[in-house]
Amino acid sequence: MDIWVDADACPAAIKQILFRAAQRTGTNLVLVANHSMQIPAAANISFLQVAQGFDVADNEIVARAEPGDLVITGDIPLAAEAIEKGCQALNPRGELYTPENIRSRLSMRNFMATLRDSGVQTGGAAPLGSADKQLFANRLDTLLARARN
Repeated sequence: MDIWVDADACPAAIKQILFRAAQRTGTNLVLVANHSMQIPAAANISFLQVAQGFDVADNEIVARAEPGDLVITGDIPLAAEAIEKGCQALNPRGELYTPENIRSRLSMRNFMATLRDSGVQTGGAAPLGSADKQLFANRLDTLLARARN
C-alpha cells in the first residue's frame, strides 16, 4: 500500500503524523501539490509538484493510485474517485470514507455548495483540534497495520 496525499490543503500537523508513520513503517508516502513544500529526506517519502489548475493534483492522484492504496484528502469528490478505483480514503480529521458512506457525503457536499452558490452563508469547518489529530493518527495506524498483515 502506498499513501497519496492531497497536500495542497492538508494541515501541517497531519503531514507530520504522516511523515512519522511512513518513516516508522517504511510505507511509501507521496505528497501531491501545485506548490513546492519541504519533506523529510527519506527514500520512501516523495513530493510530486503538478501544474496550477483546478483539480490537477486530484487528477494526478487518481491516475497514479492503485487499488489498495490510501488517499489522504478532505476533498469528497477525490475520495469518491479513489474509492471507485479500489483505494481507501481518509480525511485529515480521521473520517474513513467507505463505499457505504461516500455517496451521502458527496450529496451533502453538493447540497452545501448549492446553498453557498445561492448566497447562503454556511460557515466553514471548525479548526483542526487535538481530538481530530488523535483520531487521524489512530485510523492511520489501524490501516497501516491491516496493510502489513
